[in-house]
Amino acid sequence: MMQTNAVLLRQPEQIVLETLPLDASGPADLVVAVDWSGISTGTERLLFSGRMPSFPGMGYPLVPGYEAVGRVVEAGAGSGFSVGTPVFVPGAQCFGPVRGLFGASASRLVVPAARALKLGPANGDVPDRSFVLLALAATAQHALAAAPVLPELIVGHGVLGRLLARLVVAAGGTPVVWERDAARLGGAVGYSVLDPESDPRRDYRAIVDVSGDPALLDTLVGRAARGGSIVLAGFYPDRVGFAFAPAFMREITLRVAAEWQRPDLETVQRMVADGVLSLAGLISHAQPAENADCAYRTAFFDATCIKMVLDWSADA
Repeated sequence: MMQTNAVLLRQPEQIVLETLPLDASGPADLVVAVDWSGISTGTERLLFSGRMPSFPGMGYPLVPGYEAVGRVVEAGAGSGFSVGTPVFVPGAQCFGPVRGLFGASASRLVVPAARALKLGPANGDVPDRSFVLLALAATAQHALAAAPVLPELIVGHGVLGRLLARLVVAAGGTPVVWERDAARLGGAVGYSVLDPESDPRRDYRAIVDVSGDPALLDTLVGRAARGGSIVLAGFYPDRVGFAFAPAFMREITLRVAAEWQRPDLETVQRMVADGVLSLAGLISHAQPAENADCAYRTAFFDATCIKMVLDWSADA
């Protein structure tokens, strides 16, 4: 039986690195040796805190993570992949009775070939760690597509907000990004970052919120133009509500952008390959996978940590 080292969230706030059995691979499956995996400060923080709303597959213990890049070490006869191909994997469910939500934070993964995304030719090279950001870039692309016009205001300058801003700039826009944390005001290229208190504007035609703050909606309604739109693209653990009268007077359109779809992932991959979208400068921290507990706490509670990745090279 194959085994893997994996990040295991035994219960809220209890993270360990543990050896788990791997499901057997089939003819349409790949076995992937993971080089890098990313830590999400949205859904994974909710899993860590125990505040994740009811969700298919929820329950502890679980293996988190939906951002992994690595190389194919076994390819099923019907997979269409070759050994050595670098791939992005958006999660896996291959740990026997242990839940995979979303199951990418492990040194080895067994995944259906249809879920993996080829990153290049089968040369066995370690893929660039920035490719862990493809899922967030796809999420940003999905949110961008939900807006009726190019977003003029983006709320939140974490890694998702930065990726969305880069996509808007690539499309010819010049967005404003709101950020209250002074530690996250820097890093803008082609757009401006403001504390919302210093922004007098109240006529934004398209606003995208990626902060995940359910208390912001009244503020955003007050900053929208008549006939403007607001896209909720964060993940909101609490009930979202707003005062009706201001939204009524402005005839606001409210939209929700859910998780990315495969076409979004393929779109951003092409944009990266063509040099239209850069993933550079967004990973601020890295830790060996053996330091997973420290890495997760840094990612969740250190405002200077824009993006944390885990290095699995010790398990190669």
